[in-house]
Amino acid sequence: MKPVSFSNLNRVKTIQKLTNEKFDLVVIGGGITGGGIALDAASRGLKVALVEKNDFASGTSSKSTKLIHGGLRYLKQFDFWLVKEVGSERAIVHKLAPHLVLPEKMLLPLIENGSYGKWLTSIGLKVYDILAQVSGDDKRKMLEKKEALKLEPLLPKKILNGAGYYAEYRTDDARLTIENIKTSLQHGAMALNYASVKDFVYTNEKIAGVKVVDGITNEEFTIKSKYVISAAGPWVDELRSVNNSKKGKRLHLTKGVHLVFPYEKLPVKQSVYFDIPDGRMMFAIPRGKITYVGTTDTNYNDDKDHVKTDLADAMYLISAVNNMFPSIELNMEDIVSSWAGLRPLIHEEGKSASELSRKDEIFTSDTGLISIAGGKLTGYRKMAERVLDRIVKLNEEEGGKELKECFTDKIPLCGNDFKKFKHVKKYITEINTRLKPEGFEKHDAWFLVTNYGKQTEIILDNYAQLNDEDKKVRLAKAELKFGIDYEMIQNPMDFFIRRTGRLYFDIESIRYLMTPILEEFKIVFNLDDANVEAYKVELEKEIDEHSNFSLTRG
Repeated sequence: MKPVSFSNLNRVKTIQKLTNEKFDLVVIGGGITGGGIALDAASRGLKVALVEKNDFASGTSSKSTKLIHGGLRYLKQFDFWLVKEVGSERAIVHKLAPHLVLPEKMLLPLIENGSYGKWLTSIGLKVYDILAQVSGDDKRKMLEKKEALKLEPLLPKKILNGAGYYAEYRTDDARLTIENIKTSLQHGAMALNYASVKDFVYTNEKIAGVKVVDGITNEEFTIKSKYVISAAGPWVDELRSVNNSKKGKRLHLTKGVHLVFPYEKLPVKQSVYFDIPDGRMMFAIPRGKITYVGTTDTNYNDDKDHVKTDLADAMYLISAVNNMFPSIELNMEDIVSSWAGLRPLIHEEGKSASELSRKDEIFTSDTGLISIAGGKLTGYRKMAERVLDRIVKLNEEEGGKELKECFTDKIPLCGNDFKKFKHVKKYITEINTRLKPEGFEKHDAWFLVTNYGKQTEIILDNYAQLNDEDKKVRLAKAELKFGIDYEMIQNPMDFFIRRTGRLYFDIESIRYLMTPILEEFKIVFNLDDANVEAYKVELEKEIDEHSNFSLTRG
């Protein structure tokens, strides 16, 4: 199915429609939770509008570890409910977007004096399999030292006792978010980025809509709505304050940092989940041309709009990697990119950042604002279902229209026209065959299919209509056109960071593509030279902040 037109070139019309119509539900926040809520609500029969103050997935939802995983470490906290729910969700989310949620075997090395002993790991992974309803080849295996070293020769021979071997899934969180939002449009939802909620509208002391400021023109408009859900992640408490309802439980923000290295600097054969000397656990995940590692978990009280990787974060992660892989000697100069994001967890007195529960919580104010926070990327669909069940109950009590039960576990996301993962692999081979005569490599085909699925066809149609001599520029422009037409791209950062992941996974390509892509923005959005120069400065600042870690940086 072709995606619905979703373009900021139609922004004025979109805002007129949002202003003139009355909605059943306004969702505040265009991250994975808000996107999941919009899809669940629209598919059940509600008229939905979603607004996001920056770009979709620009907060936490583009800065996770990018895994759809069962949370093995939560077994250590005896959080069986969380493991069961997110563990079971993995297979569902994979089925909804098999091109975007890719099977990823995980190796858990067992080392002397490590967090996990052999016996406990074997039982833990068995419980994990049962709770997460894992079947077939994905069931856990316990490996002897020799087998573990064969799978990953970089492991520390002297202190290695064996390994656990189990299945998880890897994704691109920002793309998973945009595909949920785009799929909600097919069920009648509307969505707008760069639109910030500044206040609420009340009728008889009950919320009846939101006051929004357009981030492009600074003009204010109102959206009328029966219900409002805030899924604003780290900003949930700010909106509760605006609503005068910030009491009782509150958010506790923790920072998670990831570093990116060229694959040849950290050539792990598959993902490894390993011990850090301070008792925490960490991931090393190979992805195309790079390997990324993470994450940290520290309390955060600074600017939520500018979360940065600092020198201490980088040194901590590098030291942990060098400790686990003795033949690897990473240093600051090896970092090619990084990202830092916030976890909007629920505060619990006396608990450290790592000990805080990852369970989600729903708050309802006296005026009817429903807020949801906490949770994990993997559990986004169930979080949406839980909060929507509250709306359905309210709707029934108020004698509203009949609404369907949740069925988002059966709604394929945009780009998914695949029955099984083997069909994704077959399609990558097919795209590779078609692109090879143009001078492209297998990685290019893999990149397109694992980002866009069958929407790759639209991009290749765009490519055929362009005539740039440089094929890489031509393909990037074809991607950009797709993103402007169907994914609400407003500026170059949306394109290079969240729609394509290039800032994290192929940062060199930005330097190569910057000038022609900025030129394209100038034409499409009718920009003057000053606008283009400002975008160039902003892009260069993003590249520097994510990749430059000199010893003077604090």
